[in-house]
Amino acid sequence: MLWERKSRPAPPKVQVGLKEQGTPPAPTTALKVDIPMPDATLRASSAPSTDSNHTLLGRSVVMRGELSGSEDLLIDGQFEGTIRLQDHTLTVGQHGQVKAEVNARQVVVLGTINGNIAARDRIEIRKTGHVVGDLVSAGVAIEEGAYFKGSIDILREEAPESAAVRPAPGVLSVTS
Repeated sequence: MLWERKSRPAPPKVQVGLKEQGTPPAPTTALKVDIPMPDATLRASSAPSTDSNHTLLGRSVVMRGELSGSEDLLIDGQFEGTIRLQDHTLTVGQHGQVKAEVNARQVVVLGTINGNIAARDRIEIRKTGHVVGDLVSAGVAIEEGAYFKGSIDILREEAPESAAVRPAPGVLSVTS
């Protein structure tokens, strides 16, 4: 009947590995747990790097102003203003909403950016990304399904001028 309780399956058992030694561990000995803690935020939003030199602005964070730094930045909240990360990567997570002028080494967009983006190395707009603004970078990648409205300017390293083309100072060049 409806008021009868159904039996629930027992929760799964977690096995904890102990480091084998000659004697059993004393009650105060710490156990070695072999269960890695998942870093879902960084993995789900394709974090800029695997090192620990990065900052996260979470979903509930709302900021306005000028932001600059010397480490990678992941924005999953809201930001309005200016972002300058000259030698680092800016990643806008899937929930991130940025209204800013951006200047960084690399920019990865999974969320929304309204504003111009300048990146020394590369700009990536993933399929969940939404960008309205002009892009200036050495490389641009836009995945199928992404939204982009603006212009793209690809930067190329300029070759040094040939010495044969320009005469040396104080020398008169005459052609007949």
